[in-house]
Amino acid sequence: MKLVVYVMNRTEYLDEFLHELKEKNINGATILNSTGMVGRLIQNDDMEFIGSLKALFENPRKESRVILMAVDDELVKTIFQIIDEVCGGLDKPNSGIAFTLSIDDIKGKII
Repeated sequence: MKLVVYVMNRTEYLDEFLHELKEKNINGATILNSTGMVGRLIQNDDMEFIGSLKALFENPRKESRVILMAVDDELVKTIFQIIDEVCGGLDKPNSGIAFTLSIDDIKGKII
């Protein structure tokens, strides 16, 4: 079993992404609101050096979503394909990140 962690920076794709998961019978996910470190630092006007960081990022996002999915190993490839198809992939800078962690033990019912 794997825990898929997907940090979605382009949150406008969230509903379509979830719909595609459901279409592939992937029914369980936890969605957390999140803010990246750079985004938070940019919001802090009290820090003088942050002004130079603003120039590095065209449109710093205000927030992102962390989507957690505990799935059987064979579903990881499907989830990564959905990320590519629906969200445009993760090859561009600041588009997000997805990775997996092994789950050694799990307790509780997954929908």
